[in-house]
Amino acid sequence: MAGAPIVVHRPSPSGGRRVTVHTGGRDEILGTAYSDHDLTVFLEAAGVADPDGVLDDARWVEWRGGSPHQWSAA
Repeated sequence: MAGAPIVVHRPSPSGGRRVTVHTGGRDEILGTAYSDHDLTVFLEAAGVADPDGVLDDARWVEWRGGSPHQWSAA
């Protein structure tokens, strides 16, 4: 695997971060998360067995364009 399969993109100007998962050779948008809870709900729906346990695991989740767990625009 080249990188983490889950990407939490930079915060949008209005808040929230787009979440994508790389599976089956393509990226799929899971939605826009506004909190860690939203993110864990998306990951659980995507089939991640321990969504809370992977949030800070760089093998699973790549946080782009902002600090991890930062949900509002900088």
